[in-house]
Amino acid sequence: MNEPVVVEIIGQVGLVRINRPEVFNALNDDVMNALGAALDRFEGDQAIRCVVLTGSGKAFAAGADIMAIRPLDYMDAYKGNLITRNWERLKSFRKPVIAAVSGLALGGGCELAMMCDIVFAADTARFALPEVKLAVIPGAGGTQRMPRAVGKAKAMDLVLTGRTMDAEEAERAGLVSRIFPADALLDEALKAAREIAGYSLPVLMMLKESVNRAWESPLDEGLLFERRTLHATFALRDQKEGMAAFLEKRKPVFEDR
Repeated sequence: MNEPVVVEIIGQVGLVRINRPEVFNALNDDVMNALGAALDRFEGDQAIRCVVLTGSGKAFAAGADIMAIRPLDYMDAYKGNLITRNWERLKSFRKPVIAAVSGLALGGGCELAMMCDIVFAADTARFALPEVKLAVIPGAGGTQRMPRAVGKAKAMDLVLTGRTMDAEEAERAGLVSRIFPADALLDEALKAAREIAGYSLPVLMMLKESVNRAWESPLDEGLLFERRTLHATFALRDQKEGMAAFLEKRKPVFEDR
């Protein structure tokens, strides 16, 4: 249990727990390297079709480990490729990821949740980008993903004041998909992950890629990408099986082909 992350396989779902409860799951190189290794493992395991990322009851992750980064100067951060070197594996991970957030998701913890595809929150969850209080700015996508998630006005409010947003406000703003009682959060996240895992893996990957393209493209380009991806699904055996099963009123059996 001294590992920085704990990895479990539950059927077709990979579960990753950040495991530094003594420092509210503060994120350091050990955590991020271990998370990257777990994602590499799950990417290569065709039996794993969805991932749940969580922390502990008190904290999903209370931000970057300040003790680790405080001594850095500009050249340390620049030459060491701070954040870029080991924080962005989630960005390139092709399978769906659900963040199950309980307690604190501050700074880097909030940014880590925003890198996931779906964010489920316990009613105890608290989100913030408080870097302004330390005379730095969010550097793992906070100033970029937050406005896309909640709009410019809300994002400016959060980053300029550093205030905390509770789960209900986060859901209203669009940062959180669903809220559950804290003691039901992980079960509900795993339930959703199992449902997702029951679908065709190539189609799940195409859906994720298409929605992510919408964030990064003008509407016409996004629509073209979506249309061509739809066309590509008609080359799948799973598309034939899915439509046949619908017409025959039975459960489809997907082959991921």
